[in-house]
Amino acid sequence: MRKTESSPKIAALPRAAGLRLADGLRRSRDTVARVRSKTAEQAPETPPDRRIWLDGELVPWDRATVHILSHSLQRGSLIFDFLSVHETPRGPAIFRLREHVERLLRSAELVGLPLRMSAKEISEAIVLTVRENPGATVAKVNAFIGSVEIDVVPADDRVSLAVAAYEPGADIAARKPGGQQPASTALRLWIEKKRRNRRRDIVDPQAKVAANYVSPMAAKWEARRQGYDDVLLVDEDGYIAEGPTTNVFFFDADETLRTPPDRNVLLGVTRSTVMELAKHGGTDVREDAVTREELLQAREVFLTGTALGICPVVEIDRQCIGDGGAGPKTLALRDRFETIIRGGDAAFDHWLSYVEGA
Repeated sequence: MRKTESSPKIAALPRAAGLRLADGLRRSRDTVARVRSKTAEQAPETPPDRRIWLDGELVPWDRATVHILSHSLQRGSLIFDFLSVHETPRGPAIFRLREHVERLLRSAELVGLPLRMSAKEISEAIVLTVRENPGATVAKVNAFIGSVEIDVVPADDRVSLAVAAYEPGADIAARKPGGQQPASTALRLWIEKKRRNRRRDIVDPQAKVAANYVSPMAAKWEARRQGYDDVLLVDEDGYIAEGPTTNVFFFDADETLRTPPDRNVLLGVTRSTVMELAKHGGTDVREDAVTREELLQAREVFLTGTALGICPVVEIDRQCIGDGGAGPKTLALRDRFETIIRGGDAAFDHWLSYVEGA
């Protein structure tokens, strides 16, 4: 008969050790509970009630997805353009639609993306998307290679097009931790001293391609950590170029409006708008190389961009610009611009594409 072996006895923990173990388990449970609670608080609520145009079909916001291994995500080959939408007496209108679509097609050409859609087809997709998303204040059009690829040159080079129309504050910012922050009315800038702006011999600075925004992202991130609102990048020769998503202007002592030349900056649609408005109002406009010293001595400085509009700059590298407030010429330009985008200036009504009845 086999002898049954008894189970080994587990020695009892000393009381102090047992209390420490129990306390540790309690703290662990509390930590897990806090993490879960915080995660629940930060988790986005239901997705925005928006539909995105994706290759000819309007799909719910959360269904407009792409594989994590897609060429556009892995290689940064997505191109895009960003448009503003404004309420007018005639209903919603897209500002300078034609110019934005032309720039998208130019971006595709510069990076070699085989986008097989005409300007007319892309414009119709944007108008339809804005119409189907009431209350949208911006539209973003993206062209990308969605296939999973191994090489930098895709075997499947089909390009998808997606158009989203939304309200950035309510649909995105308000759903982030901390909620929506108030928009800046005057900016404090830092001039980047180490990183250079996008170079033409690497990727043309006039291409709105995802990969082109990595270096500006890093520079702006660092500027934010230092307490600034935004950053200005310099070109390979050390002259002022642009912000990560903005163009820069300033009024010099002769009241000439100056901006860096177009060869080293993104050809901003708002940039060209401001130059045309200034000339229309009798102001001399000059595109030429700009040094840091000239910018610091300027009477007024402002940035322009689709999302920003026209925004005064009051400080650069901790030095006040002018009297430290928004300058009168900048404010006059901004007022004229805002009148136009709201459909209040017949002379520039051709810049607006009305979506109702289009």
